Amino acid sequence: MRAVIQRARRARVGVDGETVGEIGEGLCVLLGVTHDDGDAQIVKMARKIAELKILRRTGADAADGDRAGAAEIDAPVLLVSQFTLYADVRKGRRPSWSKAAPGSVAEPVVDAVAERLRTAYGLRVETGRFGAMMEVELVNDGPFTIIVEV
Repeated sequence: MRAVIQRARRARVGVDGETVGEIGEGLCVLLGVTHDDGDAQIVKMARKIAELKILRRTGADAADGDRAGAAEIDAPVLLVSQFTLYADVRKGRRPSWSKAAPGSVAEPVVDAVAERLRTAYGLRVETGRFGAMMEVELVNDGPFTIIVEV
């Protein structure tokens, strides 16, 4: 499983002109699934998303540069399935998608990551629409982007 985790000022995902997921300050996560991803990867990735100390703490008791994980400060997550994270472009000019799991495998894994973030960490998780042509809008805070593989 591979993710691009971005600290966001705000982010939204739309399908056919309709907003299907939207957050304020939090994390925008593009998530790619490969063929052998399962329960162990779901648990690890959800933990990384929830606990990476990349968000700014705010308030009177926050020190300059003090960082927190999403779960510590109840930051929302916009989770968007992104099979193109498994593109192989080493040969030629056409990406190969052979390392990306097919939708029938990937969709339940993406759903399980979202559900684990909700139940194990109490986070508000917005999502895109699996398999749809989506428009993702993001105001990246920093910019701050991390690639995670589990």
